[in-house]
Amino acid sequence: MERISQLFQKLTGVEPQRIESLAGAGSNRQYFRVFGGEESASSHLSPLIAVIGTNREENDAFITLARFFKQKGLPVPELLAVSEDGMVYLQEDCGDLSLYAFMAQHRQEDGALDAKALEALKATIRELPRFQFSTVGCDEADEVFCHCFPQQEMDRTSVMFDLNYFKYCFLKLKGVEFNEFKLQQDFERLADDLFDDQENTFLYRDFQSRNVMLKEGKPYFIDFQGGRRGPIYYDVASFLWQSSAKFSDEVRNLLINEYLDALTSQLSTSQLSTFNYQLSTFQQRLHLFVFFRILQVLGAYGYRGLWEKKTYFANSISLAIDNLEKELSIGTCEPYPYLKDVAQSLIALNAEEQKQRVGQGHLVVDVFSFSFKKGIPDDKSGNGGGYVFDCRSTNNPGRYDEYKPLTGLDQPVIDFLEQDGEILTFLESVYKLVDFHVARYQQRGFTHLQVSFGCTGGRHRSVYCAQHVAEHIHQKFGVEVHLCHREQGITSKF
Repeated sequence: MERISQLFQKLTGVEPQRIESLAGAGSNRQYFRVFGGEESASSHLSPLIAVIGTNREENDAFITLARFFKQKGLPVPELLAVSEDGMVYLQEDCGDLSLYAFMAQHRQEDGALDAKALEALKATIRELPRFQFSTVGCDEADEVFCHCFPQQEMDRTSVMFDLNYFKYCFLKLKGVEFNEFKLQQDFERLADDLFDDQENTFLYRDFQSRNVMLKEGKPYFIDFQGGRRGPIYYDVASFLWQSSAKFSDEVRNLLINEYLDALTSQLSTSQLSTFNYQLSTFQQRLHLFVFFRILQVLGAYGYRGLWEKKTYFANSISLAIDNLEKELSIGTCEPYPYLKDVAQSLIALNAEEQKQRVGQGHLVVDVFSFSFKKGIPDDKSGNGGGYVFDCRSTNNPGRYDEYKPLTGLDQPVIDFLEQDGEILTFLESVYKLVDFHVARYQQRGFTHLQVSFGCTGGRHRSVYCAQHVAEHIHQKFGVEVHLCHREQGITSKF
C-alpha cells in the first residue's frame, strides 16, 4: 500500500484518500482502486487502478504493450505512472463492468443474448484486427516483441507445452488410458499443421470477454501482458469458443462475419495481397485452432479444477467437452486418428458423468431483487429457507432526482453506490455467507438455494446487489443461476 501511495502522490501531488483491494484474476498480480479526493478528482486522475506485479519481465511486457497500443490509438487503459523498479504501475480506471458481466445482464430467459449484448460483442470483435495488425509493417514491431513475456512468439515449443499440459494435467488426472507414443505422434502432426503459415501479426493470447471492460458503452481491452507474435486464428478461437460464454453457432457465425469485414476494411492493399490465401481458407484454419484451444483449456481446467479443486474450473470441463464434441462432428480431428479416439473417450466419459449428475440433481440458485412494500419473493421450489438480505441500511440513490428514473443496472447508479462505498462493505459479508452455503449445498447434493435482496422500491440498491451476487456465484462456482429483478420485470439465466 505504501508504494502505491507514494506513486500516486508523485503523479497527482496529493495523498490518496483511500485504497481498495480488488478481486484478482488467474495470476498473482494484485489490483487496487485508488481514490484521491477532490484535489486529484479535479485533474480527472481519480479513481485510478494500481497494479503490483510479481514478475518484472511480465510487468515490462504489459507496460511496453500498453504504451505501444496507446500510441496506435487502440482502446486500452492509459498508463499513467510506473515505479522506478517497474513492479508497480498506475493506469486509467475502466470501471467494473466487463463484457462477460454485461452479457450475463442481457441474457434472456432462454439463454439467448439480446440486441444490446450482440452490439457490444460486434463492437469488441471489430477491434481485434486493429490489435493483431498493429505490428505489421511497423518499424517498432521487433522492439515490441522483444519485451513479450514469457516468449516473443507462439512457436512449436509452446504448442507442445500446451499439448503436454492437456495430457498430464487433464487426461492423467481424469484417469483416461492412452498410448503415449501414438498420442505424441498426433501431437506432432497437429503442431506441424498449426504452423502451416506464418504472419508478423500480434497474438493477444487471452482475448476473452472477461478481459474487455465496457466504459461509457465502449470496449476497452486489458490483460494483454501475455501477448506475442502469432497467427490471428488463435484469438478468434479463444474469444468465440470461450466455454463459459456459451455462444450459439448463429452468434459465432455472426461475429466471424463481423471480424472478417473489419479485417478486410482495415487492412491495406499490400497487406491483403499477402493474406488472400488465409482469408480464402479462414474457416478451415480457424477450426484447427479451435480444436487446439479446447485441448489447451482442458489442460488448464484439469489443473485448476481437478488438482487445485477449484469448483468453477471443474464445472467448466463439461462445457469444453461439448465444444470438443462439435469439432469432432465437423471432421476437424480426422487428420489425427488416435487423438480423435482419445477425444471420443472423453466425450463418452463426460456423458456418463452427466447422467450421474442428473441422477443426483444439480444445484440451481435463484437470486431476486424486490421491494419490501410488495412482499418477499415466494420460494416456488417448496424447500423454503435461503437468505433474505435487507439493503435499506445503505445510502439510497432514489432520494436524488437524477437517479430516480434509473435502476441498479445503470452506470450512474453503480458509480454512486460504489463511490459511496457502503454497498461494497455490505456485499463483502454477503459473499462470505452465500459462498459457504453454495459450497455446502453442492457437497451435499442439494438442488435449490434462494437468495433475495430487498430495498424500499426494489429499483436501485437491491437490483445492484442481486446482479452482482448472481454474477459472483456463477463465476466462482459455475452453477446455474436464475436472476429475477421482480419489480423491473427482468429475468435472466446463466
